[in-house]
Amino acid sequence: MAQKQIHLAAHFPGVNNTTVWSDPAAGSHIEFRSFARFAQAAERGKFDFLFLAEGLRLREQNGQIYDLDVVGRPDTFTVLAALAAVTEKLGLTGTINSTFNEPYEVARQFASLDHLTDGRAAWNVVTSWDAFTGENFRRGGFLAQDQRYERARTFLQTTFELFDSWRGDEVVADQENGTFLADANAGAFRHSDEHFDIAGRFGVPRSPQGRPVIFQAGDSDEGREFAASSADVIFSRHSTREAGQAFFADVKGRLPKYGRTAEQLLIMPAATFVIGDTDAEAAELAHEVRRQQVSGQTAIRSLEQVWNRDLSDLDPDGPLPQFDPVVGENHVAQGRASVRMHKDPLATAATWRALAEAKQLSIRELMVEVTARQSFVGSPATVAATIDDFVQSDAADGFVLVPHITPSGLDPFVDRVVPLLQERGVFRADYAGTTLRDHLGLAFPG
Repeated sequence: MAQKQIHLAAHFPGVNNTTVWSDPAAGSHIEFRSFARFAQAAERGKFDFLFLAEGLRLREQNGQIYDLDVVGRPDTFTVLAALAAVTEKLGLTGTINSTFNEPYEVARQFASLDHLTDGRAAWNVVTSWDAFTGENFRRGGFLAQDQRYERARTFLQTTFELFDSWRGDEVVADQENGTFLADANAGAFRHSDEHFDIAGRFGVPRSPQGRPVIFQAGDSDEGREFAASSADVIFSRHSTREAGQAFFADVKGRLPKYGRTAEQLLIMPAATFVIGDTDAEAAELAHEVRRQQVSGQTAIRSLEQVWNRDLSDLDPDGPLPQFDPVVGENHVAQGRASVRMHKDPLATAATWRALAEAKQLSIRELMVEVTARQSFVGSPATVAATIDDFVQSDAADGFVLVPHITPSGLDPFVDRVVPLLQERGVFRADYAGTTLRDHLGLAFPG
């Protein structure tokens, strides 16, 4: 049986909990030279694509801007368009919200980006889940979560109609007069449903990929179904081999009812990493990185997101509070997806208390224990072997790597792990095509 080829991508971490701000190697998260440096490292490693997340409002906690957001969040399309000029083959993926935008505008921007990059654009389709973010927009928090997925499905279908409104045979050359002629139907569209009622003519001809590659990140049953019906790539947060295999089997198993095969949807979990000369050295480095990621202040902020009250008077090196979390709709943390992960804060608090008591952990030590840790830790050979095992065992099709240092944190992986994957014959030595669909092995849309 032939070995599966591994897909690799890089996430520019920006305002992310994995980031170590205190490291002397850390650079700006908003200056363009950081984005360019990061993207060029990914392209040097022959990665499929670079990924940018989106932040539509600065997150707050206890009425103040959350500490990781103080650098701001630049516009995705602007950054990707600029990166098109300093890269040649690397795919450029941006997260754009379907709750607060309009199909025509988003379709026009992505079709333009696909032309600008000669076919390297991708769109991570997301919905917004909170009214706090919606306050920045006219629509506010006007839809319940299930309705937001329905709007997202309709939004995506509408953009497909716009992308496809130029069929490719509607523009012909008039050699005698030295002009180009367009058929009267070129770009014509009409769409009417519960969410959108639009008609006109789409302003951007069919792009090199036909449509941008579509990404999706939902882990709920609705999100998985949405990805199975419409996405080309789905992100996953399942980091263990067993959990990855279960997610892989579940999502791929949904494809046949939409007339799709397993190869038409790639599953790529986010993954952090720490690399050392030996496994022991890497483990030591990983422990230090976790300590840097979870400072005393960060530990208290993380605890507040479950306890739902100001805990700034607590000692991060002391025990958990004896009082219970405050349960209610109003929350001290605004705009943070992590709040949704603790749907039952009383149960979370009980679990954490039991763990802290069993291991004699302080608040900070507990937060180091329960928050996300590095996915891959070890020597280059160990990391390469582990990644290969995940992919060959159908726990993933590849990984979106999230380094803890920006912008140089990708270099150790590119320089030390990629060559070993290439030696194994499971990762490309060079790009075989020019578009992101080529890199991902995806067909041109019909």
